[in-house]
Amino acid sequence: MARTESKMLPLGTKAPDFTLIDAVTNKPVSLKNVRGEKGTVIMFICNHCPFVKHVNEEIVRICNDYRVTGFGFVAINSNDVINYPDDSPAKMWVTARKHNYTFPYLFDETQEVAKAYDAACTPDFYLFDDELKLVYRGQLDNSRPGNGIPVNGRDLREALDNLLNNNPQRKDQKPSIGCNIKWK
Repeated sequence: MARTESKMLPLGTKAPDFTLIDAVTNKPVSLKNVRGEKGTVIMFICNHCPFVKHVNEEIVRICNDYRVTGFGFVAINSNDVINYPDDSPAKMWVTARKHNYTFPYLFDETQEVAKAYDAACTPDFYLFDDELKLVYRGQLDNSRPGNGIPVNGRDLREALDNLLNNNPQRKDQKPSIGCNIKWK
């Protein structure tokens, strides 16, 4: 199991715009469509990565808990589906249905969006404020497959709560660790 860290895009970076096809609805979805009133969470995930499989249920819980408070959520799969067919849009649809994703699951076929966000691994989490400026990037929490630490989403939840309550973000944001994005 490869262990790749986030590249930690600089805080304050403006969210790069995108329009990608949602694997569930087969319709285009843009940043404007998913933007939340309070903030926006952009997640780079995929179907086959054991690190993503490990946190899928908590990702859905966080989305359900915070969407009602004004946050928007979207997941993006940027993996090369020729060499990794388990990440194809058809299988993205299956994964989204299996885990009851309540957020769009977009396919970044050209990998341009992953490059714009400097995404490096799956999962990789980015939280932007109401002006689409980056306030948090990094890990969901300290849990990893096999390390015995329960998945609770502590780091991302804390960042969402800080944004919701106008509190400063932690300075010691930890990079996410997961499978590397499968580049073409």
